[in-house]
Amino acid sequence: MHSDESWFGKVKRLLVGESKSLTDQHIFHKISLVAVLAWVGLGADGLSSSCYGPEETFRLLHEHPALSLIIAFASITTIGVLCLSYAQIIELFPSGGGGYLVASKLVSPMAGVVSGAALIVDYVLTITISIAAGADALFSILPAEYMPWKVGFACGGIVFLTILNLRGVKESVLLCVPVFFVFLLTHVVAIFFGIISHGTELGGIAQSTVSDIRVTQLELGWIGLFVLLLKAYSMGAGTYTGIEAVSNGLQILREPRARTGKRTMLYMGVSLAVTVFGLMLAYLIYDVHHVQGKTMNTVLFEKMTVSWAAPWGSAFVWTSMISATLLLFIAAQAGFLDGPRVLSNMALDRWFPARFAVLSDRFVTQNGIVLMGVFAAIVLVISHGSVALLVVLYSINVFITFSLSQLGMVRHWWRERHNEKRWISKLAINGVGLGMCFFILVSLVVMKFWQGGWITLLVTGGVVAIAILVKRHYVQSTLTLKRLDTLVEVSATEVADETSVVPKNGRTAIVLVNGYNGLGLHTFWGIFRLFPKIFSRFIFVQVGVVDAGRFKGVEELEVLRRETEEGARKYVELATRLGFESESLSGVSHDMIGCVEELCEDILKRHPRAIVFSGQLSFQKETLWTRWLHNYAVFALQRVFCARGTAFVIVPIQV
Repeated sequence: MHSDESWFGKVKRLLVGESKSLTDQHIFHKISLVAVLAWVGLGADGLSSSCYGPEETFRLLHEHPALSLIIAFASITTIGVLCLSYAQIIELFPSGGGGYLVASKLVSPMAGVVSGAALIVDYVLTITISIAAGADALFSILPAEYMPWKVGFACGGIVFLTILNLRGVKESVLLCVPVFFVFLLTHVVAIFFGIISHGTELGGIAQSTVSDIRVTQLELGWIGLFVLLLKAYSMGAGTYTGIEAVSNGLQILREPRARTGKRTMLYMGVSLAVTVFGLMLAYLIYDVHHVQGKTMNTVLFEKMTVSWAAPWGSAFVWTSMISATLLLFIAAQAGFLDGPRVLSNMALDRWFPARFAVLSDRFVTQNGIVLMGVFAAIVLVISHGSVALLVVLYSINVFITFSLSQLGMVRHWWRERHNEKRWISKLAINGVGLGMCFFILVSLVVMKFWQGGWITLLVTGGVVAIAILVKRHYVQSTLTLKRLDTLVEVSATEVADETSVVPKNGRTAIVLVNGYNGLGLHTFWGIFRLFPKIFSRFIFVQVGVVDAGRFKGVEELEVLRRETEEGARKYVELATRLGFESESLSGVSHDMIGCVEELCEDILKRHPRAIVFSGQLSFQKETLWTRWLHNYAVFALQRVFCARGTAFVIVPIQV
């Protein structure tokens, strides 16, 4: 079956897996995720933040640790409000309501670009900080001499996850299920063991919190106390970053997607709230302090198990920390699952190159996955894997997206107040979410700007600028192509002189088209200009390309198949009206080149002397920019056909 396969193809198949087929009637069922698997794949980002979010908060309050109890309650409130707000977004956008789509449709396209750019940068940082924190968790239980290998180990983790995600969504998530639940089990056991075994001390912790508030107020004043709490709260803002992932990843969930998404959100919210609150309370119970080279969770579990019989204590610590390491690696999944999805959605709207919406033979947006992996590795190396620095860079962007999404929902419920009976309660939920998110965003920008927050804002602004330039180029190209589309109207009433005589026993032309439009008609007329009175038979071949925008369900694929057949049939009607023999072949595939080759195989068996024609946009000034933004698959097709000895003519269309 694979005897004539190249060495590259064999390596790719070994690492990424066999191709999947669109003809499989159960393909969408096989690759979609039920709520529990979605909780693992998308919720791990939020849950894993308990490995560093509470620690960053607690370390900032090192002189006033009891105040962390206030932050713990504030964190639970924030998680609850955000989960309720995003549950409403899921209801309104059941096919996918990430920050980009919500802001684009409910605020403005430019707001959508800002939100999308913020998300892309944030998902790169999601991968980086998750891998870096995972490496910290592992190396905190290893001897100190292994520390120089930490960054290299983390980069290896990014490479591994990139390859794993190229295999497909479900495959990458299934591998993570055991680790996810081992982490959850060990941390829940630790939290409840700590609370139950020290239940009599809880009253004292509450009293010390009240006392600490008074002491801090006397030392710093009420404003100083508020600023301190705000700084601590902002340092733990990374805890909430995974909440948006569910609404953005609805396309990969099992039908009915809205119900699956809301159930996933419930699992995520409860597990995150319990873990964050429980860990911060456990820090107070065991009087945990930062130890150089160790995470606070490691210190906590070591103190907690010090009296356990050997080897159960050390085994529990090792199991917990290794599961934390692996879960943090799993948390990077949110970046690999949702980052490419945001890129593909923006590419479909022409804010980014169309290649980011192309699917691989495993039905994943491989260009986006590779891009996320490459930039995550670059950021990891530049930051030297410093979680403290990455946390500063990390949390600002997600609250830009949160704020724009909540603003869009508030505007929506206000506009729908005459049509929606429960508009007041829904407006209130998103309104509270907007106020909270905007307050946190402003606080983060003010407090973290000179600590490195400016870098995040600068990079995000750069991504927005690139998106605007890409959009401008595509708009200009579209205007040019629209002028070609006038040929569609002209062709219905006019016939070129070259077509007035149909040669007897003429040759066969295979014309590759991509819809009944000016581009295809320009190619068709160009054949008569280049080779007058040569061809008597035309066979039109059209492939409907399944990209991320089309890969949503069986019905969507069927619509694409009908549109493809209809476009090719119109060319047949035109050629027949002009007196030529004609027919059409069409197909639907993620791989345009492979499908064209397959369709033409049958034609060339019947007409071995046929010549293949295809149109290609030709820019007067060819640059790296235009090559990056446009599809040059026609040249790859030319190489394929020339290798088999078939003439392939490219009809240039100057832009």
